[in-house]
Formats: sequence, structure tokens, C-alpha cells
Amino acid sequence: MIKLVRSFTCFGAVTVLIAACGTEPECSGEWCGTLIVAQGADAETLFPPTIQGSNAITDLIFLRLADLGEGMNTVGDEGFVPQLASSWSRLDSLRVRFSLDQRASWHDGEPVTARDVVFTFAVYSDTAISSPMASNIDKITEVIEVDELTVEFRFSTVYPEQLFDAVYHMRILPSHHLDSIVMADLPGHPASRDPVGSGPYRLARWVPDQFLELHADTSFFLGRPGMRRVIWQVTPDKEAALAQVVTEQADVIENLRSPQNIARASAAPQLRLVEYPTPSHMYLQFNIRDPHDNSKPHRLFRDRTMRRALSMAVDRETAMRAVFGDYGEVSVAPVSRVLSLWSPDLPRLDYDRARAIELLEGLGWHDTDGDGIRERNGERLSFELVTPSSDANRHNAAVIIQDQFRQVGVAMELAELEFNSLIARVPAGDFDVFFGFASQDPTPTTIRGSWGTAGIGGSNFGSYSNPRFDTLMDQAIATFDLATSTDLWRQAIEEIVADAPAIWLFSPKSVMAVHRRIENVTVRPDQWAATMWTWRVPADRMIDRDKAGT
Repeated sequence: MIKLVRSFTCFGAVTVLIAACGTEPECSGEWCGTLIVAQGADAETLFPPTIQGSNAITDLIFLRLADLGEGMNTVGDEGFVPQLASSWSRLDSLRVRFSLDQRASWHDGEPVTARDVVFTFAVYSDTAISSPMASNIDKITEVIEVDELTVEFRFSTVYPEQLFDAVYHMRILPSHHLDSIVMADLPGHPASRDPVGSGPYRLARWVPDQFLELHADTSFFLGRPGMRRVIWQVTPDKEAALAQVVTEQADVIENLRSPQNIARASAAPQLRLVEYPTPSHMYLQFNIRDPHDNSKPHRLFRDRTMRRALSMAVDRETAMRAVFGDYGEVSVAPVSRVLSLWSPDLPRLDYDRARAIELLEGLGWHDTDGDGIRERNGERLSFELVTPSSDANRHNAAVIIQDQFRQVGVAMELAELEFNSLIARVPAGDFDVFFGFASQDPTPTTIRGSWGTAGIGGSNFGSYSNPRFDTLMDQAIATFDLATSTDLWRQAIEEIVADAPAIWLFSPKSVMAVHRRIENVTVRPDQWAATMWTWRVPADRMIDRDKAGT
């Protein structure tokens, strides 16, 4: 509560905020606007190489060489949008050369050069950094400075996502600001909390656990940002964060997450809801190996027919609507909507309670003692579901699915674990079934890491392995023709759905609440704030805090 009061003190009194939060960029006409984002947690770091996936704040401070276009295509060279690189060309099948935009500069005024790109690759690749992105760029053998504004990427092998790997996984770093620091010291160095970027916004002020303020770089080479100031207001309590938006102490809350919060936001006349696809999906992952001895198969889930029966026993539509109302979608495979191969007619294993019972009976599982739970050779048909205790949505879904299993004679016990216990057990394979929640990168290759044999020991916690599935994925990944690649991926999805190593449940829809005075609001599903720099407030709709300090 103290932190919340402090936030209100700083942000509720607009004139106090403007006076206290540093030197302001010029404000005139349309070039004003203060956007306050209510977010649940403070940033741990603003050093891109150590951030897992996308971070909304660093998305505004740092740029890539190029970015994905609207189609989110990752195969080949089509559809990418220039950022720090104005153009690129292929020298041959293993070399891509980038020409940097001569207008691009760092926030301290220094130009962006090829040396910065070479330095960035060295940082992301260095084992002392342990970047979660390092494995995504391991097919890049070297990055060479050709001249001050030209850089060449060289690859170890020919594959369709060379350009994607070269640009998407690395945000370019300022070598002149960081190269004097010992590599291993970079993640925790004060410079990581005081970044010099090349993006549309620069860091103005950061008060840990209270707020972080960005100012527009009015000379940004891709165009002047629409909002003069963006403030990330830290409010860990979701209900309190929503209250700030409803009472106009903040302007944006990125994901309302529950039907109750969505209803509350929709009742506020100054807010509008923006719905966009989510890169995430929820699933029950079967452990194919014995949790007590991973060298042995699981007593139940080694059997494909058992896994299929349990999958058909779950009424995902009913469970999804009970948890998310109208703001969710049933999953049919390990494919989120952000992937280009997503289609509503992907192969699926539909709910069929009668068929599930038939399969269980055929496996010899019968309720012989009349207690409602099936037995075979004196063993009850029961197992444990491991799920995080902190996630109310997964808890609610688990209780519903538990009842659906009981209706077909299956006992599922819930083990709700706090975070440290969860991460100790699940990666070690110490579970029967895990209630997973995964967020996917735009590339379909993310499926390989989560469900392919190569992912065992990594994120394939259930140790699922199918050589045909692996082969189809590898062929799809290596195919340059998008139509052929998509067809191969579809065959791979058909194979894994038939095998049922998991029950793919549903994806919650992302719903943002944003103040109606803000225009040009667009959202990218993989990086929700990537286009925030183009949001704006028309001059005739500005409120006091938008114009204060002029």
C-alpha cells in the first residue's frame, strides 16, 4: 500500500509530476501528450541481451536492424521492415550484407555504425552474458564490419530464416557506451540501468518499484514520436492498476486478463477496449517418462491410446468459457495465432466423451468397486497435475477439468506449487502432468524446441519424441518455398495431434484498455508496445497533463 500511495502522489497531481520528472522535450501543437501505463512489475533490467523475449520498455529504447512486417512472416526475405538498416542484399546463400541508415543516431548524438552491430553480436553470443537469445543466433558464424555503414552477416548453413535470425533476436547496442566494460560485468553494470539507445524514446528517470519515465527523441530519424512522454507506473496489484485506469490516473493497462476486469473497464466511458491475438496458449503436458526414474516410461502416459482418451475427455470449450468467458479461444494444436501457419482448420482431437470411455474400457480400465474411479489389476486410474499456485486462471481451469475427468472415471489430484518448487520439479521431469502456459515467438521453429526430440532436457519437459514429427519439422524449417513449408508444418501438426503428448486447451485473448483521447492505437501480438511511438493525442482532446510544462 505504501508504494501505491507514492505512485498516486507522483502521478495523481499532474503539475507535480511534470515539474519533478526532468527536462521535457519540446511540446507544441500535436507534439504533446503524456501516456501513463499501469503495469504490474518494475523492469529488472533495460539491458536487451539478458531479457527473455520482448520487453515493452526496451522495445521503445532500442531498435533492431529490421523488424517483421504486418504479415509476421519469418521465412525468406519478404515482408521485413527497415529500422537501423535502410536496406540489405544477399551476396550468396551464406552471406547477407546490411546498409545502415546514415540518419540513425544514439540518444547521445553519436551515429549508429557497423562497429555497433559487430559489438552487439559479440555480446549476445558471449557465454559470460548467457543471453536467452544466444541459441537463436548460433547459426551466425560471424558479423564483419565492411565499412562504417555496412555490415555483413555470415551463416554456417543455408536455411530459410537467416534474415529473421539476423534481425529479430538482437537489439543493437552502443559500442562506444559499453565496450570499455568487462563483458561478464555488463548485465549488472550501472550502464544497464541507464541505457543509451537509438529508438523513439530515451530514459529520463527511473525510481525503482515506483515508476519509469521515457521522453520522446524529437529528432528520431524514422519520425517524431506521437507522445511526448511515456510513464510506466508500477502497481503490482492488478485491481489497483485497473482502478487507476478507470479513475483516469493512468491511460493504459495492457492486459485485463479476466472477464470481470474487462467488464469493469468497458463500463468506464472514457476507455475503449482493444483486442488482439495472443502468442500464448495453455495446455496439459503428459510426462512420457516415469517421474521417479526418467530412464523408464510412465506407467500411464507411455500409452498413446491413454493420452488420446484423456484428451477426448476434456470439454475445452466449456472450460474455456467458464474461465475466460468470450475472451478466449479453444486451442487445437501447439500453434498460437501469432504464427503464420495458424489456421482454424488445423488438425485437432475433438471432445468426445463416449469415445474416451470406449478407449479406456478397451485398455482394461473398469470401475469394479463402484467408487466412480476406474481400476486395472488393482491399480486406480489416477495421477497428479502440477500447476502454479499463483495463477487463478489455471487453478479454475484445473478444477473444471478435474471434474470432467472424474465423469469418465479418472482421478486427477491437484498439486498447486509455489514458483520455486515448480521450477525445481518440472524441468527435472518430476511430474505426471504439468499445466503449462507457453508464449511463442513468431517463428514456427519455436514448436521444435518445445515438442521435438531436440527439446528434451530443455523446454520439452514431458520428453515427447516422435522421429516422423522431427523429420517433418526439419524439412519444413529447411524449405524456402512458403507454401511447401506450410504444408510440411501441417503434416507435422497432424502427427503430434494424433500422438497427443499434451491436451492443448485454450488461448486467452489479450484485451487492452486505453483512454479514448489517444488515437492511432495499434498493437503487435508479439510486442504489444512496438508501435506505441506512433500513438498520439489530437490537440483538441488533450487533458492538463498532456499540455503541462509547455
